[in-house]
Amino acid sequence: MDNIYLLMLIAITVLAIVDIVVGVSNDAINFLNSAIGSKALSMRTIMIIASLGIFIGAVFSSGMMEVARKGIFVPAQFEFGEIMLIFMAVMITDILLLDFFNTLGLPTSTTVSIVFNLLGAAVVMSLIKISQSETESLADLGKYIATDTALTIISGILLSVIIAFTVGALVQWISRLIFTFNYEQKIKNFGIVFGGVALTAITYFIFLKGLKGTPYYKEMKSVVEGNEVYIILGSFVFWTLFSFIFEKLTKRTSLLAVIAVGTFGLALAFSGNDLVNFIGVPMAAYHSYEAWVLGGMDVSMSMSVLDKKVPAEPYLLFIAGAIMVLTLWFSKKAKSVAETELSLSRQSDTHDKFEPNRLSRAIVKGSSQLSSYFGVLVPKSLQGKINNSFEKPQSIMTKDQSIDAPAFDMIRASVNLMVAGVLIAIATSFKLPLSTTYVTFMVAMGTSLADRAWGRESAVYRVAGVLNVIGGWFGTALGAFIAAGIVVFLINWNPSVIIPILLLLTAFLLYRNYVSHKKSSNKTAEEDSLKETGSSSVQGVILESADNISNVVKRGNKIYTNAVNGLAKQDLSLLKKNRKQVDKLSKEVDSLRDNIFYFIKNLDETSLRASSFYINILGYLEDMTQSLEYISKVSHKHINNNHKKLKFSQIKELKEIDVALETLFNDTKVAFESHSFEQIGSIISRKKEVLDLVTDKIVKQVARTRTEESSPKNTTLYFGLLLETKDLLTATMNLLEEYYNSHDSSVEPATISTDDE
Repeated sequence: MDNIYLLMLIAITVLAIVDIVVGVSNDAINFLNSAIGSKALSMRTIMIIASLGIFIGAVFSSGMMEVARKGIFVPAQFEFGEIMLIFMAVMITDILLLDFFNTLGLPTSTTVSIVFNLLGAAVVMSLIKISQSETESLADLGKYIATDTALTIISGILLSVIIAFTVGALVQWISRLIFTFNYEQKIKNFGIVFGGVALTAITYFIFLKGLKGTPYYKEMKSVVEGNEVYIILGSFVFWTLFSFIFEKLTKRTSLLAVIAVGTFGLALAFSGNDLVNFIGVPMAAYHSYEAWVLGGMDVSMSMSVLDKKVPAEPYLLFIAGAIMVLTLWFSKKAKSVAETELSLSRQSDTHDKFEPNRLSRAIVKGSSQLSSYFGVLVPKSLQGKINNSFEKPQSIMTKDQSIDAPAFDMIRASVNLMVAGVLIAIATSFKLPLSTTYVTFMVAMGTSLADRAWGRESAVYRVAGVLNVIGGWFGTALGAFIAAGIVVFLINWNPSVIIPILLLLTAFLLYRNYVSHKKSSNKTAEEDSLKETGSSSVQGVILESADNISNVVKRGNKIYTNAVNGLAKQDLSLLKKNRKQVDKLSKEVDSLRDNIFYFIKNLDETSLRASSFYINILGYLEDMTQSLEYISKVSHKHINNNHKKLKFSQIKELKEIDVALETLFNDTKVAFESHSFEQIGSIISRKKEVLDLVTDKIVKQVARTRTEESSPKNTTLYFGLLLETKDLLTATMNLLEEYYNSHDSSVEPATISTDDE
């Protein structure tokens, strides 16, 4: 039984390596987002700078390790065996929780996860001890938990969210007021000073304040303390001179240096602050095991040894830093987390990842009203000057093009890095493990708000996204607390059986999530997905949109056939799957309609016929998808409600229509795939034949209803299907006629120039 603790220590060590990989995948993007979003530096340069910051920061992180040892619970109140169970439960729960959020692509906090895991496991273990004691009651829980320290840590984490958002918004608002969006000229005049201030702030707080949390500070203490003012002034002179020389030598803005140094500094601060989240518990477990062996291997010995300050082993920090750097380079999940923050902070409109909800709508409406009330207090002349500073340069891009463009400019990237780095370094110097995720995310959201990136077009979506992420943070805290408590309870019940089961379960879940994420990340644009057009003439739009029409009729044909087959076989799963397919098609058509504004803006005055043609075909596509949506929806509803199945004669008639439609749609698909638009005429000539077929079925159903039909639900369904099929045919034929009448093979298609003017 004694050997189980050695096996547990080995398992915890392996879990620590996995935890670093999982944790860095979530947190790495915190210090990369500003540089990536601004596209000021190449991706390779960004990664090299960040890697150096992480590696150096790992060496400086030993002072933070005390949090995992004694920051949440009182070690002296626990026996060795109980401490090891707590640490095992924390590591298992932490890995699964972080990997779950990584797979979703949502940034969560490794700090909150580890703090609440420790708290949950320690509370449950304390309750187990209290329940086994004859003298203790629930009131004695306070002597097991370091309540004051735990509350300080938790309140510091929550407070950092408010402070980060507020400070980020304020600094960005002032910066934008000074430099405006057309900052190139002002940067030439004031950029050197701005660079000096930004770099001074980054270096002072990160390299000096951040050093307070490390054992190396003792050697510098006599030099630093009392000379802060001189150090700040000296740094400002040095960095201002550096910015001047940098601009003269490279002929590029000093903001590049700010972003590079800021990325390095934020990576260093992240590593110094967050490494405790990954290896603090394993190191505490190692020191516990070491003390247990030296103490005679008594399982019931008190773990008061953890109250003492123990220096971290440099080689362990070195290994941890190396693993973090490797993860940074090779983790694909980090990119998924990046997309969320960048989409919410992007200056231009883009594809909205989150749907608006009641709360986001209420916040946006309330903020708009509040803004209008305060607007009355500010003189109009002053409002005009402020608005001029926030006037964005006109740039018309499609939503797909906006994703490839920089998410924001270098001014905002510099502020993001400067403010986040300063706040994290201050907390690190006070040994408060605030959440780097919360700070960097909320700073980015604050600067986005101040930059007016959340306009009337996108505010409800962006606010909903922020609320989703913040909700996930609370979910992290609650989930970590409950899950760690449950796991430690199960392990305590039978360690030798439960621990292997939990380790196997952890390995299985990690592998499953890895495979699932790999499939989704490798998935390129689907073969049948709809694509935006970039032509400026009718003939160009005809050629570019031909593939879209081919795909719609191909998918529409399949949706209609599945609806008929689902009704015939009463196959609910097929009909349910069919509804998802038509919903997907409908969203893609809606996305094309959303691009109309950008399409028309890009046209010149001689290309107005192209816009009219494009709008018409999108209207017909929407009519087609609406008919398919109705057919799919009512079919699913009928079977789902367990109504009477359609009669054999009705199914037979629907099959006849389906066969006729299949022929029509297949011919249409071939014509558009091969760009043989002359063939459309022969397809249109069959319009009356197919419509007459549907009309004939309607007449037959009327006769059946008068003489033999006994089910109102069946009658309603069948008439609905036939009438909607007529609408589907009408929309399809209108679409074909639009193409047939507009196509001219003798005209060379014109396209919009993508060259920079």
